[in-house]
Amino acid sequence: MSSLHPFDTAVALQPQADGTFIGHTSPAYANMVGPFGGVTAAQALSAVLLHPQRLGDPISLTVNFAAALADGPFTVTARPARTNRSTQHWVIEMQQNGETVLTGMAFFGLRRDTWGADEHAMPEVPAAGDITRASGPARVEWVKRYEMRFAEGAIPVERNGADAGISRTRLWLRDDPPRPLDFASLTALSDVFFPRVWRRRPVLVPIGTVSMTVYYHADAALLQATDSGYLLGQSQAQAFRNGYFDQTAQLWNESGNLLVTTHQVVYYKE
Repeated sequence: MSSLHPFDTAVALQPQADGTFIGHTSPAYANMVGPFGGVTAAQALSAVLLHPQRLGDPISLTVNFAAALADGPFTVTARPARTNRSTQHWVIEMQQNGETVLTGMAFFGLRRDTWGADEHAMPEVPAAGDITRASGPARVEWVKRYEMRFAEGAIPVERNGADAGISRTRLWLRDDPPRPLDFASLTALSDVFFPRVWRRRPVLVPIGTVSMTVYYHADAALLQATDSGYLLGQSQAQAFRNGYFDQTAQLWNESGNLLVTTHQVVYYKE
């Protein structure tokens, strides 16, 4: 039996002679249709993290989900489009069966010691230990890979379609089993928030994330200090209109440091 954490198994990539990487979808992170998008984004980022030409650490990542992956192998290509003295721009493409299923861009850089401050303060919520752990849908496998404790805005039990008036969710979360935080796992954690339309208007309408951007405010040292502790996540939509909505999210560690902010556009169908 493998001693690797399920996440490490899921994001493992094998370098090829032509410079590409071969990966495989993971049944441990299966969604209702295809794999959990957060792990797919982490796989795309891993192609840059593993690339021999990489400079520095991720500052931002944008992935566009062109199609849902089928169970099985895929190929990732990561190409440095431009490298400067302290910054690097990457173009990423994921293919399966000869067709593009994901495109992406990543911005990497060498961080410098400068003045800094967080304007978006961590909200006050009960401690993780004071909140009961939530149980997710039994048929959605990836939810079992995360410990989630909702302080506000859990998935509605009654799906009556009544407008809740707000789409905000706040919860404590971490990998299950606990795992030291790194850039790949932080990327996946940035996508654990269920679609805001299901919170604002609790009807299980079909949805699909089209594009997601992650902004990394943490450096490697802060991730190491965070280790396997809980993160506090907050997510909220800004507008629902004409079949699309956007949702933003923030993740703080238990010390109140803002680690990452994200923004994604989601398709929904009535």
